[in-house]
Amino acid sequence: MAQFDPRRQPMRFAPHLLTAVAAVSVAMLAGRVYQPAQAEVVPELTPQQMASLEARAFESAGTPAGLTAPEAIPVQIRRGETFEQAVRRTGIGAAEASAVAATLSNAFDLSQMRAGLRFETAISHPRGGRGDARLIGLTMRTGPASQLTVSRSFDGALRLRALEERVNHETMVVSANVEGSLTATAQRMGADAAIRRKANQLFGHRFDLDRDIRAADEFTLVFDRSVTENGRTIDTGDLLYAELKGAVFYRFQRPGAREAEYFDATGKSMRSSMMRTPLDRATRISSSFGFRVHPISGYRKMHQGIDFAAGTGTPVVAPADGVVVEARRWGGYGNWLRVRHANGLESGYGHLSRYGSGIRAGQRVSQGQVIAYVGSTGASTGPHLHYELWRNGQRINPGSIRVEDNVQLAGSDLAAFRAEKSRIDRIIASGGERRPAVMRASVEGLRPATATTTRS
Repeated sequence: MAQFDPRRQPMRFAPHLLTAVAAVSVAMLAGRVYQPAQAEVVPELTPQQMASLEARAFESAGTPAGLTAPEAIPVQIRRGETFEQAVRRTGIGAAEASAVAATLSNAFDLSQMRAGLRFETAISHPRGGRGDARLIGLTMRTGPASQLTVSRSFDGALRLRALEERVNHETMVVSANVEGSLTATAQRMGADAAIRRKANQLFGHRFDLDRDIRAADEFTLVFDRSVTENGRTIDTGDLLYAELKGAVFYRFQRPGAREAEYFDATGKSMRSSMMRTPLDRATRISSSFGFRVHPISGYRKMHQGIDFAAGTGTPVVAPADGVVVEARRWGGYGNWLRVRHANGLESGYGHLSRYGSGIRAGQRVSQGQVIAYVGSTGASTGPHLHYELWRNGQRINPGSIRVEDNVQLAGSDLAAFRAEKSRIDRIIASGGERRPAVMRASVEGLRPATATTTRS
């Protein structure tokens, strides 16, 4: 038994000290040391991520009990049909269709919708197979980068949303080596049909796109486009610059001129008097000008034109400005077209599938304009274009035509061109240009309603 010693000071423990020791002991026993709590930073969601989360939420929670999973049903308004009639073809009842129409009418005047307008619906059906279907969601594009959606909230009510993507205006610089064909390579690099067609027209002034272009030849295209945040191209502007095998084309519109033209680096017009080929894309020459064994008759005879192997529907363009002389059926030529040009030249086109819009005798056409489409009408073994040239009424070899250049800019026109050329050169050097903007446009056939749009 411990003896009491009066010389020693007794030890006393304060209650708060005991509490602190106990807290430290508990923490140590738990294997952790106390750390201050910190709030986790939640990353901001992009509009695409928010839209995806909303879609999944409504898909999982928007379907009422007793109904099947929503089925996507596209709808197109027919001639003489109202919006309610169109949406009822999905299987929903009259009251439901009326409620959907009333919801959408807060944003657009549905009475002005025209035939041909398309929209998407999500429809659920009763599990027992009896009764009307029910609309779970509806999406209607109202502009290149905007749309309206109607969906069911968690309590079953219809909810209207107006969604709008941000649109950026860009100037693209595309450089690549030809792989396969110039047209196919340009398409893979993001150039749309209009840009590819214009590039082929320009290059067609200087090259035979079938025989002069080889794999690994480098080309560059510079063009404007409008693209949404998720990378969807909604509009393509002008081709500002094109380069192939040392030939360069700068777009420039002279003050007071009705249309833009293309010039080389010195300001000399790149618009030749006659394009080398009348097709807007590279094709193979399947039969040249001269004597040959006719593929149908089997006799050796003079082939008074050039045949281009091309698929049905390939656009045929006017190689020079002119006036249509004939657009009719003509024996073995099938659908035939003849155009009169300057300097006593005329061009002819055989085996066409159809003519271009508005093409008829007496119609004026401009260089590069689509005047017809390749086919296999008349005495033909397959789709191709038979192309002929006359000079002063005599057939000549189209490959022998001499191509001449036109105007050389001077004075104030040349100064303005040099300024535009410098701007394009800066864009090429920087690899492109981007100008953010928000596009607000409505689809034809939709008019805004007087009521205020409900955004949520």
